[in-house]
Amino acid sequence: MKVSNVTVRRRLFIVLILAGVAFVSLCLRLAYVQLWKGAELAERAENSWRRDIPYMAKRGEIWDRNGVRLAYNVSSPTVWAIPVQIKDPQGTAASLSKLLDMSEEKLLQKLTLKERIVKLDPGGRKMSQEKAEQLQALNLPGVVVAEDNKRFYPYGSMAAHVLGFTGIDNQGLTGVEAKYDEMLKGIQGNVSWLSDAAGRQMPNSSDKYVEPKEGLTLQLTIDQGIQAIMERELDQAMTSLQPNGIIAIAMDPNNGEILAMASRPTYEPDKYKEVPSEVYNRNLPIWMTYEPGSTFKIITLAAALEEDKVDLKNEMFFDPGAIEVGGARLRCWKKGGHGSQTFLEVVENSCNPGFVTLGNRLGKETLFQYIKDFGFGTKTGIDIGGEENGILFKLNQVGPVELATTAFGQGVSVTPIQQITAVSAAINGGTLYKPHVAKAFINRETGETVQTIEPEAVRTVISEETSKEVREALESVVAKGTGRNAFIDGYRVGGKTGTAQKVVNGRYSPNEHIVSFVGFAPADDPQIVIYVAVDNPQGIQFGGIVAAPIVRNIMEDALSVLEIPPRTNQIDRLYKYGETPIVTVPNLVGKTVSDIYEDLNMNFNLSSAGTGQVVIKQAPAAGTRVDRGSTIRIYLGDEEDLPHSH
Repeated sequence: MKVSNVTVRRRLFIVLILAGVAFVSLCLRLAYVQLWKGAELAERAENSWRRDIPYMAKRGEIWDRNGVRLAYNVSSPTVWAIPVQIKDPQGTAASLSKLLDMSEEKLLQKLTLKERIVKLDPGGRKMSQEKAEQLQALNLPGVVVAEDNKRFYPYGSMAAHVLGFTGIDNQGLTGVEAKYDEMLKGIQGNVSWLSDAAGRQMPNSSDKYVEPKEGLTLQLTIDQGIQAIMERELDQAMTSLQPNGIIAIAMDPNNGEILAMASRPTYEPDKYKEVPSEVYNRNLPIWMTYEPGSTFKIITLAAALEEDKVDLKNEMFFDPGAIEVGGARLRCWKKGGHGSQTFLEVVENSCNPGFVTLGNRLGKETLFQYIKDFGFGTKTGIDIGGEENGILFKLNQVGPVELATTAFGQGVSVTPIQQITAVSAAINGGTLYKPHVAKAFINRETGETVQTIEPEAVRTVISEETSKEVREALESVVAKGTGRNAFIDGYRVGGKTGTAQKVVNGRYSPNEHIVSFVGFAPADDPQIVIYVAVDNPQGIQFGGIVAAPIVRNIMEDALSVLEIPPRTNQIDRLYKYGETPIVTVPNLVGKTVSDIYEDLNMNFNLSSAGTGQVVIKQAPAAGTRVDRGSTIRIYLGDEEDLPHSH
């Protein structure tokens, strides 16, 4: 069939049109790729050619509240290999073997892997600076020493459970290292270069360095001075008491800031692998739950005062030694009871029947509502992982016996952090604060405070008037009651003892107790609260005998660290048989020998030196508080030898 010329021309025209469309489309596509997508595609191409050696970011430091460094980084380089650039794998493995303390076989296996880049671990990971310099001096092709660092804790085990520790990749694993890992870890940097398909560096291409960005510094509420005091006392107590463990917390009651926190057994964060996992995984001050014993009576006392169920000073109570409740006989710790006493003396003596009576006056609904309002039964929300809830009776399970035992701290289960947080609310004016250990995040390069953690008030539990009554009652406990071993002369200290039987295999053990004491000072304006619990000490097991002296020792030095001045209006301590009273040294200077004996009043011994009839100097100085029976040294002379003011 013959095709006409018209048909041929038509077909050629169509072909030309299609070719033109294709050509224009191709040009548009090229223009789009070149002009619009060029930069992106060039970057993607470069990334496919680029090889990276990671440079780890410095982890943010951890400081105490005063800027003392509790955790920081030390240089610890890591070695990488680029297999395609290694010309002599066997010789390179031999050179590296002794330096990295790895076998030649294992190194050769790594150096010949079909990978872009290989980490020469374990020997080449986080090595000493000295070894890194020795390796660099070898100048081995394809072997690169990259900047890296590892965590260092300069105070060893101090605040170990608060700080926690990091893993091999500088990731936070426990404590605040884990809680605030995102803020601390920083941004990784690298050194990169362009390579061909075989992995060899392209000629005339330069290395590209992206500087790592250091993480934010975490400033804690912890006071390193108070923390050191607490750690010292716990170590001494572990030696002298031989307990299963000890827990201690110090808190600012006015904002929930933790000033110190420690427990035994403990560990060193950079040696955590040397201890059983339960030692570093269990932060006992926030994890351990147990029956609190009589320290819990503070809650019952606060509730009874707030609800106007008791007049401490004017209302009397008779304690025969036990009280019958729901067919159960609940005994007082003192055999035969305390007899007739005011309700203030009920608090001073930690009298169980007296607190059962207060619990009954409140009723289960009211008492348990206050217990929950004070934060028991739920986590406090402290910013460290691993906190437990504690256990309370469900209200429908509370009968007369459960109400009675709860009123004096038996049958409920609490954590130490709940206990100190609740007591802080009871004595700070009535406000429950959320406890916390983080104070601020700081950019160390600029010195700028990026974020400040503000105190968080959870709720108001009792009135300021009730809180004042609680403080005064607890000060009386330390001056005249079961807490006398926490008394600090010259300061006003309040507190409460606790002795609770441990539950062993579902039964109360007659021989194992957790003994505790919670104390605060100054009692008229509390600035610090300290709670100590000792798990099954050997020998005497009473909170007032075992735990109170530990709190006193921590408190006395902590008040000095906080620069809190002594008080002059302290309640005089009640001394019982066998206890040595504290007395004030009189002013003897200027008096004659014949006159001074009346001032001594059989409270002091006397030692003299010099000749003459007039006391011209004395030691200790007038006004000093010392044990009765202490010696005063006097220096004798004539009247013209007396010091005169000018």
